[in-house]
Amino acid sequence: MRKASEHGDMARALWARGVFPHQFSWLIDNPLRRLVLSPDTLAKRLPLSDSSRILELGPGSGYCSAALAARVPQGRLELFDLQPEMLAKAERKLQAGGHHNIGYTTGDAGEDLPFPDGHFDVALLSSVLGEVRDQGRCLQSLHRVLRPTGTLAFHESIPDPDLIRFKTLRGLVEPQGFKFQRRWGRPWNYTATFVKSESSP
Repeated sequence: MRKASEHGDMARALWARGVFPHQFSWLIDNPLRRLVLSPDTLAKRLPLSDSSRILELGPGSGYCSAALAARVPQGRLELFDLQPEMLAKAERKLQAGGHHNIGYTTGDAGEDLPFPDGHFDVALLSSVLGEVRDQGRCLQSLHRVLRPTGTLAFHESIPDPDLIRFKTLRGLVEPQGFKFQRRWGRPWNYTATFVKSESSP
């Protein structure tokens, strides 16, 4: 009876607002998700060079990570996630694919990020910001760790219960020292990029 109750609690957490449970990571990796957006398409929307340094915040089990790592063979991809179980799954997947230019860090995106100032060229949050408990602090920290004129990218899509509409996203991001750059897609499935301003807000 207790096991059935635990499964019920996890199922409710799956569709509730908040952190996506690592026990359901197989849903993130479902090939049907590519009908919404493929990782390669998302990676191509980012201004990456062979030596870029990328921060992927909330990568989960690494659905987009292999495509990002492949775009920066002389660079580095840093995965940062609240759940160590998710990072372990991503690491197994990426190592099996021959990707070794990757770091794995566990932490809370609603706190100060443990990276140097101006360290990254690009930061990506795919269906993540809505799960962060302190979004303002997260965005301030992202501003700090991005290099001058670095790119902050978001992808938001259904059926994520934490989806942030584009107008709301701009209202969150721009006051933290970022300038809107470009948007792709539809209101229910879009990518948006912002450029870091020269100075903090």
